[in-house]
Amino acid sequence: MTQETILIGLAGVLAAAVPVIFAVMGETLSERAGVINLSMNGTILLSAMGGFAVAYNTDNIVLGFLSGMLIGALVALVVAFASITLKQSQVAVGFVLALTCRDLSYFLGNPYMGVPGPRLQALPIPFLSDIPILGALFFRQDAITYISFAAIFLASIWIFRTRPGLMLQGIGEKPAAAFIRGANVNLMRYVYTVIGGALIGLAGPAYSLAIRAGWMGTISGLDGIGWIALSITIFGGWNPARAAFGAYLFAFLQWLGLVLQPVFTQVPSQVLQVAPFPLMILTLLFVNIGNTEWVERILASMPDNTRKLFSKALRAMRVSPPAALGVPFESE
Repeated sequence: MTQETILIGLAGVLAAAVPVIFAVMGETLSERAGVINLSMNGTILLSAMGGFAVAYNTDNIVLGFLSGMLIGALVALVVAFASITLKQSQVAVGFVLALTCRDLSYFLGNPYMGVPGPRLQALPIPFLSDIPILGALFFRQDAITYISFAAIFLASIWIFRTRPGLMLQGIGEKPAAAFIRGANVNLMRYVYTVIGGALIGLAGPAYSLAIRAGWMGTISGLDGIGWIALSITIFGGWNPARAAFGAYLFAFLQWLGLVLQPVFTQVPSQVLQVAPFPLMILTLLFVNIGNTEWVERILASMPDNTRKLFSKALRAMRVSPPAALGVPFESE
């Protein structure tokens, strides 16, 4: 395998991770505010179909992406209304919406099955695209990939470096304290859930208008991506940069499966194609395994140097969700 082939493959990994990046950024904002949007999987499918349908009928890719964001925002608004105003279970509402949106995408998308449509073209950045290695990796992508890079940076800055971001952390961790300091907790939860939903909705057309142009229904390869994005959000510890690493890792494992297929010819191709999914679940298990009592007992029985090494590794991976995640807030 030549250097050029590897660079093209790695550049493809950055592009293939874009839908997961947007989904993870959206879910991170929503959960930081204390709302679990479990409808992600269905939202991505419905926005992929809807975004492609709008772009196909209007011959306008931008409208396709905006339509996907609108779909995501509307689904998230339902989640917010049911969980914040009606005080219903966020998990139950989100799960029902995930199934409903998935089935709607298949039903409404029948007329567009296999129809060729518009596709976002690469947009090399002058001068930067000529930089050796880095140019091929980062600066010969399409516009939506560049936007995904910016989304990671902006989300990280917003959450950890701005006053509104600190307030966002407050309504997810200690909403009562944030309320005392003047925050309208439920309104802010509405706002962040809808914004997060719009980002999740952007993941759909990022797939159907950029990665694999078109709508292929049940064989589109999108079903299940929302659940992976949810696990990556947890793996990332609700930190945009760490979550982005998880998204790129998932895309890299998918690419690696394609690369290894000619080498391991005796292994069925289906095994290498689905391997990234259980591997991400296994990674999620390791993230949380350090909190268990039996691991503490094993560590206690180890020699000092070994115990310190493993303890450091487990602490580095250990994450804790926002304290008020999924908990309704009452101002009285």
